[in-house]
Amino acid sequence: MSPCNAEPGTRNAERNPRTILHDANQVLVLTGAGISAESGVPTFRGPGGLWKEFRPEDLATPEAFAGDPRLVWEWYGWRREKVAACAPNAGHLALARWMLARTGVTLVTQNVDGLHEAAARSIDPAGPDRAMPVRLHGSIARVRCPGCGFSAEDAGPVDARSLDTLPHCQSCGAMLRPDVVWFGESLPVDALLRAEEAANQADACLVVGTAGAVYPAAGFVLAVERRGKPVIVVDPGPTSFDDVAAAKLVGNAGELLPALLG
Repeated sequence: MSPCNAEPGTRNAERNPRTILHDANQVLVLTGAGISAESGVPTFRGPGGLWKEFRPEDLATPEAFAGDPRLVWEWYGWRREKVAACAPNAGHLALARWMLARTGVTLVTQNVDGLHEAAARSIDPAGPDRAMPVRLHGSIARVRCPGCGFSAEDAGPVDARSLDTLPHCQSCGAMLRPDVVWFGESLPVDALLRAEEAANQADACLVVGTAGAVYPAAGFVLAVERRGKPVIVVDPGPTSFDDVAAAKLVGNAGELLPALLG
């Protein structure tokens, strides 16, 4: 569906979604698993969400890591391999180009795969930081130490044959963990504050590839809508934002975002 022929929502339906986004001085963009699924990244939920006989919900917890860190690291090693075989799709690239070409856009992502960052670097390796996302749930390409707080980039393979071969902190010797937010853990304070500030200042909001089932991410979108600002949704299926959206573009981000943002 063309951005000019988007399905109208219940608010601001007379306005073209492309015009809304290009006229806005400040834009909040929220992305979810749907945009990365187009690149082949396995989705967290739904068909194919199981790894071996385990559900992600059973592995992505502090309790699971404390009980069997080798198993948890084996899962994250598998996820790293899957992500390493994927590349940013046209949706990631369209967002990156748009953010590199203008100011006033804050991209908040629930994804931990790093494809937004890869898209920006592929276009301009020395580009401004404004093209980098606010990561609500961390990154599987990073590690951090629960002992001393050390953190670093690490997207390499994981040797999960034994506890001794798992990643350990070079500073204090404690076992490192993936730098992601697990169930039962709080989101990073800095990321929350940046997302909240963007929602409070946004003249428009673009939602891509998320059904809006996870909070507080969904709450940032609704905060924009409550201020009377338009919300544009890009998704092939139903979302919780459809009834309040200024427009809903039904289809994949890789097909729709280049025309919407170009």
